[in-house]
Amino acid sequence: MPLIPQEWLGSHVELPEDLSPAQLAAALVKVGLEEETIHPGAVTGPLVFGRVLSREPKKQSNGKIINYCRVDVGQYNDEPGTGREPSELPSRGIICGAHNFEEGDTVVVSLPGAVLPGGFEIAARKTYGHISDGMMCSERELGLSDESEGIIVLDDAAAASVELGSDARQFLGLPGETLEINVTPDRGYCFSMRGVAREYHHSTGARFTDPGLADAPLPEATSSGFPVRVEDNAPIHGQPGCDLFVTRVVRGVDPAAPSPAWMARRLQQAGQRSISLAVDATNYVMLDLGQPLHAYDLNKIRGGGLVVRRAKAGEKLTTLDDVERTLDPEDLLITDNGGERVLGLAGVMGGADTEITAETSNVLVEAAHFDAVSVARSARRHKLPTEASKRFERGVDPAVAAVAAQRVVDLLVEYGGGEATDEVFVYGQVHQLPALAFPVADVERLTSLQLSEDRIAEILTDIGCTVERGGAVWSVQPPTWRPDLVGSAHLVEEIARLEGYDAIPTAVPTAPAGRGLSPAQRQRRDIARTLAETGWVQVLTYPFIPAARFDELGYAADDERRTAIALANPLQDEANLLRTSLLDTLIPVASLNVKRGNPAVAVFEMGTVSRPAGISPAPIPVAYLGSFFSGQGVIGAEAQRECQRL
Repeated sequence: MPLIPQEWLGSHVELPEDLSPAQLAAALVKVGLEEETIHPGAVTGPLVFGRVLSREPKKQSNGKIINYCRVDVGQYNDEPGTGREPSELPSRGIICGAHNFEEGDTVVVSLPGAVLPGGFEIAARKTYGHISDGMMCSERELGLSDESEGIIVLDDAAAASVELGSDARQFLGLPGETLEINVTPDRGYCFSMRGVAREYHHSTGARFTDPGLADAPLPEATSSGFPVRVEDNAPIHGQPGCDLFVTRVVRGVDPAAPSPAWMARRLQQAGQRSISLAVDATNYVMLDLGQPLHAYDLNKIRGGGLVVRRAKAGEKLTTLDDVERTLDPEDLLITDNGGERVLGLAGVMGGADTEITAETSNVLVEAAHFDAVSVARSARRHKLPTEASKRFERGVDPAVAAVAAQRVVDLLVEYGGGEATDEVFVYGQVHQLPALAFPVADVERLTSLQLSEDRIAEILTDIGCTVERGGAVWSVQPPTWRPDLVGSAHLVEEIARLEGYDAIPTAVPTAPAGRGLSPAQRQRRDIARTLAETGWVQVLTYPFIPAARFDELGYAADDERRTAIALANPLQDEANLLRTSLLDTLIPVASLNVKRGNPAVAVFEMGTVSRPAGISPAPIPVAYLGSFFSGQGVIGAEAQRECQRL
C-alpha cells in the first residue's frame, strides 16, 4: 500500500509544521483512509552535527593510520573531566579511519543508541586503545549513496547554518517516520500524492492545489507525432482495452545525467529505488499524479509506430524482470514493427527489448488509459502485480494522462538536457463519466442526516462533481478520477463520509410485536449454543476449495458432492470451486490444528454451501462429525447426545 512522505504531500496541500505521521493518519482515517503502519526512519536515535576540536593520528601495527578525535556535539557533550574517556574539552571521544577532514570541520555524528541503515547499531566500544563514543558518518553509511570517499564534511556556508548537537536528518534529506495507508479498491485515486492530498483537504479544510491541472496550455497533437494504432478485435466485457494513448518524444537526453537529489529522496521515501533519470521521472510522476507511464528507448523501436492489440496464442514476451512469459489471447499488448514484435504487457510491465539503458538518449514517453478489467486479469494471470497494474485495475484518471506526459518531458529537459520536440500524438479522447440522477431527499432517507441543499452541493462540488441543481432531482456528474461513483447511493455515501459518520444520529429500530425466531432459526441457535457449551469452537472458513479436495476427503467418483459450481474469476486459481459441504473446509481446519499439536480439536461451522440445481447430497450424521472433530471422542459424544436431544 502507498507510503506517504509528508514533505512530498505538503507540496500539494498545506500541512502544519509540527504534523506527525500519527496525526496525519488520524486525519485520513476520518475520511476512510486507514492507517496500515508507521514505518520508522532510515536512521533512528541521535544523528547530530558535530565540530572536530582535535585530531590525533596514530599509525597502528597493521599499518593503518587511525585518528582519535574530540568532537563537540553540543547538548550531547561530556563535561570536562567526565565521560567514558575524560578530556579537558566538553566533547565526545571518537575514533575515525577517514582522512578527508581537519580540526574545525563540521561533520555528521551518530551517537550511541543510533541505528543506521541495515540495522547497524552504534554503541560505545574500545578500539585501537581508545573508547569511541560515537561515529562520524559517511554518505554510504547513512544510505545516501552507494559509494563515498570519507566522511561527510559540511562546507563553510552549511556549517554556519546549523547548530552543533541539532538533528541532522532533515538537513541531509533522510526520511523520518513515514505513514503507510490502506486504500480500498474503490478509492484508486488515493494511490497518488494528488489523491491523498485531496483527502487531507476534505478532512481538515487545508488549502489544496491540484497538481493534475496543467500549469500552462498543453501542446496539441501534430502530424509528426509518434503514431499509435489500437486494434483490439476481442475486447473484454464489451469494453476496448485502450481508449486513450498519448506519446511524447524527448531527444538528446544525457544518459549519464543523474536524477536530482530531491527526486531520488522522495522516491526512496515512497519505497522505490532510484534507477536512472528517465525511469525515475516516470515513476515519480506516477506516484505524484497516479498515472502510470512508460519510457522506451526510441532508437530500439521498429517500424515507426506502436500497435495495441490482443495476444496471439503461444506468443512470448520477456518482461523487464527478465522472465519469459507465455501470453494468453486475453492479454493486451504494446507492439511495434507493424504489430509483429511484442514490447510489453499493457498496463502491467514493459519488455526487455526497448528498455532504457545507460546509452539511451532519445526517449519515447507513453501515457495511456487501459481497461481496468483487462489489466487486472493479465496481472493475476501472470502473477505480476506491479505499481502500474495496481493503479489501472482500480481506475486511473484519463484526464491526467497528457499532463503526466508533459511533466515527464519537463523533467527530462530540465535535468537531462533533452529537447522537447513537437512530436506529439494523441489517440482517442478523455471520456467524461455519465451524469447521475440524484434525488436530494436520498441523503436524509438513507442516513438521517438533515443537511441544507447548499451544504450538499458544497460537498459534491468539493469532491470534484459538476452539480446542476433544480427541483427534487439534481444532475450530478462525477469527476474523471471517480469511476466508482455510479449511483445515487454512492453520492450519499460521499456526503456522509465528508460530513462525518459521527454526525449520523443513532436510532434503535423498534421490533414489531408478536414476532420472533422461526422454529428452524431457534433450533440452529440451540444446537450452536450446545456445541459451544460442551467445548466446541465455532469457526468461519472461506467457501472456496480446489478440485483436489474431493479426492482428499475420499468422495466416491459418483458422489453428488463432487458436482460443484466453478468461479469465473476466482481469488486463487487453485481454489476455483464453491464448497458443496461444510466438511470441504472444516476438515482442513481440523487437520491443521492436529498438525500444530492440538489433537483434541473440536470445531463446527454454521454456514452456507453452494450446489447446482437439483443436487441435494445426504446430510452428514452427527456421530460422524463428533468422531472426526474430537481426537478422543469425548467432546464429540457429549455434543452428539445433546444435538440428538434437540
